[in-house]
Amino acid sequence: MTSPYRSTESASSSAESAKSRSPRRRTVVKAAAATAVLAGPLAAALPAGAVDAAPAFLHGVASGDPLPDGVLLWTRVTPVPEATPGSGLGPDTEVSWIVARDKALTNIVAKGSTTAKAASDHTVKADIRGLEPATDYWFRFSAGGTDSPVARTRTAPAANASVSNLRFGVASCANWEGGYFSAYRHLAARGDLDAWLHLGDYIYEYGTGEYGTRGTVVRQTTPTHEIRTLADYRIRHGKYKTDPDLQALHAKAPAIAIWDDHEIANDSWSGGAENHTEGAEGTWAARQAAAKQAYFEWMPVRPAIAGTTYRRLRFGKLADLSLLDLRSFRSQQVSVGNGEVDDPDRTLTGRAQLDWLKAGLKSSDTTWRLVGNSVMISPFAIGSLTADLLKPLAKLLGLPQEGLALNPDQWDGYTDDRRELLAHLRSNAIRNTVFLTGDIHMAWANDVPVDAGTYPLSASAATEFVVTSVTSDNLDDIVKVPEGTVSAIASPIIKAANRHVHWVDTDRHGYGVLDITADRAQMDYYVLSDKTKQNATASWARSYRTRSGTQKVERTYDPV
Repeated sequence: MTSPYRSTESASSSAESAKSRSPRRRTVVKAAAATAVLAGPLAAALPAGAVDAAPAFLHGVASGDPLPDGVLLWTRVTPVPEATPGSGLGPDTEVSWIVARDKALTNIVAKGSTTAKAASDHTVKADIRGLEPATDYWFRFSAGGTDSPVARTRTAPAANASVSNLRFGVASCANWEGGYFSAYRHLAARGDLDAWLHLGDYIYEYGTGEYGTRGTVVRQTTPTHEIRTLADYRIRHGKYKTDPDLQALHAKAPAIAIWDDHEIANDSWSGGAENHTEGAEGTWAARQAAAKQAYFEWMPVRPAIAGTTYRRLRFGKLADLSLLDLRSFRSQQVSVGNGEVDDPDRTLTGRAQLDWLKAGLKSSDTTWRLVGNSVMISPFAIGSLTADLLKPLAKLLGLPQEGLALNPDQWDGYTDDRRELLAHLRSNAIRNTVFLTGDIHMAWANDVPVDAGTYPLSASAATEFVVTSVTSDNLDDIVKVPEGTVSAIASPIIKAANRHVHWVDTDRHGYGVLDITADRAQMDYYVLSDKTKQNATASWARSYRTRSGTQKVERTYDPV
């Protein structure tokens, strides 16, 4: 019997209102980058020879945002050779889909069709419902006699189900030009993930050679100029979706994604970005709207609340996951050392989102409360780093290389929001809150202290696991020394100045695997042998866990 289903087309987000101030750019805008998109860059977003045959599924298939009774399916069809990403060309094309209990697709439980339109860049989404909880399914799209690859997905456990174990892949910060996405390949090869989390910077907006490639472009992005228009963002998303390792991971487990800044522009805030010049690059409102539209077209994500990525998913009685949007509502970052970081009128989350988060954490009846958090919430004091390490750290964080005190792009730059949230956790005796974080291109295992100055004599309100980057530069890349060299020197200094930090690795690239039981939440950190090599191997580096009820991190000496 065919289960009930509902199919939807790609959603686009509404434009956010722009603020009057626009921060200065760190780099000069090149006139050549403002030229119109041409046919050459469009075609370059596809694999060689791929445009010779159509219709085709050249960008893989994906699923995301699992629910107990359903999951969101995604693909992009190329109906004719000229219908490349961002081109606006090509006819509307009917795309059908089937969902089955088996990989051979013989036991079909849901099917339907929708239309891939040029207006949505020929991307389609199908929001499938009527499925069984905690169950593996396989799905496939078809168009014009062509079938997509078959992919696996998995529904979430029933809301009131007793769940013994959950396992999530965790990744962030994948710069195409910085290397290969081997981290995704190794996550895909596991075959044991309930879902995988992407914590931001799924794409990067810069032009070729402009951002973090250790002086070498490993592989060139498309378009080669900085992306600003809807067509630009679509082309860049299309380029990323041609990566075989990324396609493999999307085909093995549902994705749960939030955005950070590079999905739009570096160090973005509600009214602008460091990497946006108002006027010369158009209005911020138009650029932000274009970036968000392309994101929701190309990602298997539900635009849950007012076209943002903040939303909440539940995994039985074991865990819920609150996903934050820390770009759409934030106040502009302040200059380092001017004291405004403590201004109660400034916000990282926006009032509505912070109230939503607090209410969700308080009312949660699950064992664990996970928070998908794009920038680090734990305080970070620089300590007594020498100049030869301080300057590359400032470069990594995008800060002035003199007088560095803190990173105002993180929660450190919005201390009133953090104080309110941590006080809420303490005053309501909310236990087992775990922040899952990306952005900083380093791996961390942290307690989240209420008062870092008196810690560990004072309380920890939560814990935080920060994953390193897939390819984006970290400190050894910037200093151009062998991997591990900087971390051996910097890590002890950082830990001495931040007694809530149990571990920091400033140098390696990789991913995390979060394993949750009723007794503990454990993050296993994996590192890549060489991000510039397509066949890079992965190895376990370290593991940290937090035991239920402790609100503290401890090292454990074996991966799950």
